Amino acid sequence: MIREAYVLSRPQKLYVICAAIFLTALVVAEATASKFFTVMDLPFAISIFGQDFTSITMTAGVIAFPITFIVTDLLNEYYGKRGIRFVTFIGMAMICFEFLLLWVAMEVPVAPSSPVSQEAFVEVFGNSTRVIIGSLTAYLIGQLVDIFLFHWLRNLTNGKYLWLRATGSTFGSQFIDTFIVLTVAFVGQLTAQEIIAISLFNYIYKFIIATGITPIIYLAHWMMDDYLGHDTAEEMRERAEKDKPAPSEQSA
Repeated sequence: MIREAYVLSRPQKLYVICAAIFLTALVVAEATASKFFTVMDLPFAISIFGQDFTSITMTAGVIAFPITFIVTDLLNEYYGKRGIRFVTFIGMAMICFEFLLLWVAMEVPVAPSSPVSQEAFVEVFGNSTRVIIGSLTAYLIGQLVDIFLFHWLRNLTNGKYLWLRATGSTFGSQFIDTFIVLTVAFVGQLTAQEIIAISLFNYIYKFIIATGITPIIYLAHWMMDDYLGHDTAEEMRERAEKDKPAPSEQSA
């Protein structure tokens, strides 16, 4: 007898979509973090531990990272610590998988007809592997801090002020994440002052973005409520707040 295909529920579909968006943004951020770009020239020089900087420089990885902020907060809100921790550990595994694939790609011999030389390929992605190694530590610590702060602020405010727990958790976790990953990735290649400067510029950018995306989080919150239905969404938030698994998980 042919069994009926398993049909995902709306909460399950939403979880898969959020996890896919999060993991895609995470992997892209890791792969592009070795490129620096100049945001703007400063009207005056900024001195950091004796070294002057006349422009704001950041890594290209900051382009994708704001997406992970949004998804992390939404998963925290609806799926609780269990849900976001699972995606966090999957994210770690995907970073390792990315590292493995990049290593294999750099080791295979280059064809004479290749439009990209072996040296150019290794120069770009060889540096990405250092970023990835640093990110493994920074990512895990940053995510766990984000989860803790989000639920601590949620309990502190009795579930009110979504904007406070969304931005507050991001501010705390990204301060740790930014400094760890850039220090591990570029120590020996950049001066200590350059690492500190780029870390500060990246963090200030993330601070501004975390504040600016608050309306997007509220919009996504409304869209998820509409998709799930008010009763289901409210039940999920209550379970997430109390850190309880869904009934189907309890019986599994």
